[in-house]
Amino acid sequence: MKAYKIIFSGIVQGVGFRPFIYRIAVKSGVRGYVRNLGGSEVEVKIVGKEENIAEFMSLFFLKLPSPAKIEKIIVEDSEIENFKEFQILKSGSTIKEVGEIPPDLSVCDECMKEVLNEKDRHYMYPFNSCAYCGPKFSIIYKLPYDRENTSMKDFPMCSSCQKEYEDPENERRFDAQGISCPICGPKLFLEDIKGERIEGDPIALTAKLIEEGKIVAIKGIGGFHIAIDPFNDDVIIRLRERKKRPQQPFALMAISTDVIKKYAEVSEIEEEILRSPERPILLLKKRESISKYISPGLDRDGFFLYYTPLHYLLLNSLKNKISVMTSGNIHGLPMCIDEECVKDKLKDVVDYVLYHNRKIVHRVDDSVMRISSRRIIMLRRSRGFAPTWIRIKKKVEPTIALGAELQNTGAIAFDDKVILTPYVGDTDKLENLEEMENSIRFLLNTYSIKPKYVIADKNPAYQSLRLAKKFSEEFSAEFYQVQHHFAHGLSVAAEKGVDEGVIIAIDGIGYGDDGNGWGGEIIKFEGSKYSREYHLRYVNYAGGDINAKKPDRMLALFLSNFLSWEEIKKHVKLSEKEIKILEMQSKKSSLYTSSVGRFLDAVSAFLDVCHERTYEGEPAIKLEAMKGRILDFDFPIKGEEIDTIEAFKWFLNNNLRKEDIATTLQYKLGEALVNAAERLNPERILVSGGASVNEYILKGILDNAKAEVLTLSKVPPGDGGISLGQSYFKVL
Repeated sequence: MKAYKIIFSGIVQGVGFRPFIYRIAVKSGVRGYVRNLGGSEVEVKIVGKEENIAEFMSLFFLKLPSPAKIEKIIVEDSEIENFKEFQILKSGSTIKEVGEIPPDLSVCDECMKEVLNEKDRHYMYPFNSCAYCGPKFSIIYKLPYDRENTSMKDFPMCSSCQKEYEDPENERRFDAQGISCPICGPKLFLEDIKGERIEGDPIALTAKLIEEGKIVAIKGIGGFHIAIDPFNDDVIIRLRERKKRPQQPFALMAISTDVIKKYAEVSEIEEEILRSPERPILLLKKRESISKYISPGLDRDGFFLYYTPLHYLLLNSLKNKISVMTSGNIHGLPMCIDEECVKDKLKDVVDYVLYHNRKIVHRVDDSVMRISSRRIIMLRRSRGFAPTWIRIKKKVEPTIALGAELQNTGAIAFDDKVILTPYVGDTDKLENLEEMENSIRFLLNTYSIKPKYVIADKNPAYQSLRLAKKFSEEFSAEFYQVQHHFAHGLSVAAEKGVDEGVIIAIDGIGYGDDGNGWGGEIIKFEGSKYSREYHLRYVNYAGGDINAKKPDRMLALFLSNFLSWEEIKKHVKLSEKEIKILEMQSKKSSLYTSSVGRFLDAVSAFLDVCHERTYEGEPAIKLEAMKGRILDFDFPIKGEEIDTIEAFKWFLNNNLRKEDIATTLQYKLGEALVNAAERLNPERILVSGGASVNEYILKGILDNAKAEVLTLSKVPPGDGGISLGQSYFKVL
């Protein structure tokens, strides 16, 4: 006889792991127990003959449930105890080896079959789930992952669900904490925005309202969506006016990839991403426009598939099986997670509210991805991915990282793990900053972490810096600041496990070591030491961040390097007064920028693509949507600068198609950046920053690189990935 104690860590709670262990233990003839522990790990004790234990281990590796992810297995010899059988024990609170908090997953095929089967007791049930699917992170108060520690504690099981829960032969529901049915589970309600209950089938009535041109808030897993008919131009325009979102694209949820393929080009890998359990929004190239108001001026729409039975049933009730599903929030503020928020914050936006009575504990936005130059890129990391950890190659002392400011995430790090919060948003807003603080505190409490280091960006104006100092004082932790673009590069280094190389960091703007606005940087680094080797030519940044909102200001500032202000008037859409003020500001300004984003803004204004930025990156995104030829032009590299001024001289002196100018300048900028980086003879080039998702810039880099080019795939290359890079700083 042999006895072993085994600790499994990874994603092993909330995914049917304990029932799985029970079944293979009974089948292999071993005795003992399995139980959850307080760090999201699972402890197993097995006693049996060697051949029985061998069979147990063989079944483990052959039959492991797909939602489970094993990061580490610790096996220790143990005392032989006289167990009579194998049992699932009550969870313990001790932490022996931390595990991952399970993310929310889309409804599985088996659960949907039950929902659509008239003879099944889950027929038409909008909250059907099993051990392998459904809400996880969004409903959990604390670990271990037991029903009483989730918002499902408000829904005691009926006798039928209890019977399934206790049946070892029921693979999907035995010991599954989140199961329910129409008798005992959450209920749906439909009300108008004033709180008047609408009687009848809530889903059928909601579908009817949408097709009648109404705007409906719908409660999902991690928050509310706002749903409208994507074929109704009037209601799209009305939603844009009410939400004060004149140009930002709306996401589209569909019932199947066949529906999506009517309106977008979908490659094999893109279909895999759409169908994955994470079900992110995926930016796809348009095939046929649903409405020109869905994504004005863009060549891609964001599509995703239903990920709950509720979504499926609603979409199936719509004529075209597709709906706008955009975030249920006031622009720039957190998404609503309860109906009280909707009735308060969105009372002037939506007409009706479809909600359920299961509490959302953690706000979780939809994740967003795209493919650029055949590389999968994460644009927003949230539902389906957060808060799973990212392993790094070295161990780090307990750390809090607060990221940057826009489209932000925070992180905690310990041992060889970095755990990013779900997407938070712009932390210059108090509500988002509070969301960041709450998310960090939840992770600290869950993993019993007392931070030794707190890390923030160097920008003195960031609100995240103030939160970092608050944490530093509270925990008596050492405080560090990491330069913005170095942190961008370190995010790639962390994901790929490298500690030296050359970074191409390109974005809108970040606080530079010289006090200027960096954003087009070639940085050489070895460990925590770095040097800025090349950058885009400095341009006057008079007026500061107001330039990011008014691309014509940037165009004027670029042109002022070789044209008089009188001549500039012919090329910009600014009033006489605005030009005069800008001219005066530029003469007094000592602030300069090397930003790729501001360069693209200026080009966008000149080409009449975008004259006002209404959402982050709008001018550059619309510029990327223009498809043209690559012409004969090169950005000169003069000393340490890539001279972007020459681009304006080039297209002013030549009669060229707008599309060709746009495509040429983006591709050639990528080529110039990598040519500058190659002068440093690197083995590898790490590419990051929000502008690195640009198809043509990235292609320009990849086509002309001799060194290996590393890009991010697990976290966003924009500011949503900076907290990973900051966390890696103390490893180096």
